[in-house]
Amino acid sequence: MLWALALVAPLFGTVSPANWVPARWNWTDVKSLDLVAGTSVNCLLLKSVDSAFAAAARERGIVALAVIAPGGDTADAARKAIRANFQGIVLEGDFPKGTAAHVKDVLADSNTVVVQLTSRSQMDLAGADPIVGTYQGVWPGIEVLENGAAKAGPSGSAWIDTNTGFIRSVRAWGHAAVWLGNLPPAHTVIPGERYLQAVADAALSGGRWILALDGDFAARLRQGESAAVRDWKRITQLEQFFEAHAEWRAMQPYGRLAIVQDPADGGLLSGGILDMIAARHTPVRPIPRQKLEPGALGDSQMAVDVDPQALTPEQRDVLKQFTRSGGTLLTAPSGWKSPMDPGQITLPEEETKRLNDIWHDTQSMIGRRNLGARLFNVSSMLSNLLASPDRKTVVVQLVNYSNYPVESVTVHLLGEFHHATLYTPEGGERALEVYKAEEGSGVDIDKIAVCAALRLN
Repeated sequence: MLWALALVAPLFGTVSPANWVPARWNWTDVKSLDLVAGTSVNCLLLKSVDSAFAAAARERGIVALAVIAPGGDTADAARKAIRANFQGIVLEGDFPKGTAAHVKDVLADSNTVVVQLTSRSQMDLAGADPIVGTYQGVWPGIEVLENGAAKAGPSGSAWIDTNTGFIRSVRAWGHAAVWLGNLPPAHTVIPGERYLQAVADAALSGGRWILALDGDFAARLRQGESAAVRDWKRITQLEQFFEAHAEWRAMQPYGRLAIVQDPADGGLLSGGILDMIAARHTPVRPIPRQKLEPGALGDSQMAVDVDPQALTPEQRDVLKQFTRSGGTLLTAPSGWKSPMDPGQITLPEEETKRLNDIWHDTQSMIGRRNLGARLFNVSSMLSNLLASPDRKTVVVQLVNYSNYPVESVTVHLLGEFHHATLYTPEGGERALEVYKAEEGSGVDIDKIAVCAALRLN
């Protein structure tokens, strides 16, 4: 049996799983593959096992993955999918413990990649799978109240529902490919701009949202309706923008503030401490408690320890050495941590209110210091600051969560830079003027539609 599977071993070519750009596919007719022709989408997830479609996709250099849900004989379903020309398996849902390992053993001789999309609490963060993912995510965007006003978060900024903090926490474990498999809200027609925000939200922190269309959009697109085709082109153009700059995903988070937090105690929640600080555009770097070892804090100047009671003696010594070397440490009082219940991905309302106290303590420690970058006129945006290993090149990524362009954005960075280049999906790249600013260098950006990246050296 395994020898037969080896005959249909997946031919991934030169594209490694870490570079797969995934989309859930609503169709199995071969003609639908024309939609991804010339785009960066090179990996399709299907619930229907169709041998002819999978073979046609393979001929075009597109990876077809069979999605298997809990229930039934999972290993047998995986074998049938591989025999039907599928090049990998996606186990979506929370399976009995050991299921993924058993499927991998069964398919070992076929070199099949098995992707697990579990709940956040069940993710194997310490594992070595080429792709780590979850089916749980928030739908990105500015939360609007019933009166039409934008909801404010603890930091006073417009509250943005985002997966960026979660993805940063996962990538801090060393994972190169993080997939977010949440679906559009049920029974909702999603405007094209919201899809752009979902793609950019995941890419901002180096992850990938598994592109998934609502039923109305999918039907209109398949019929060739002009507005749907236009929105599809915009979405795939945005995907291509991030894939054309894959080097950003390989750069290291930059910032002088670090947060030490255990995934089980709120480190994998959206809307928690990490997102709260990032909403104020203070560059912050998550460090999983399990990864707190000598050298982990790098050149951080400040650190927040969310759950000091959970630290081992060796980890406490790391923080002691940090303070002895001049670092500032904010040690949280008992009750700061937010234990994560199975199925939970956001903080309960009462926990969100409690963030006010945490924000005040953190803000008092930070003050007005520039911990890497300060941004102005960005209330509807989130940012991410990345750097090359030698810190001579930095990239500021920006995502706009409003449905209209933002004008007159200003960026002040620590350090002296002489060259700045702005990258946008719709406008390519162009040089910008760099001027001296307080504590470093400044750059002005005239307008940002959905997203942009500013590269300085």
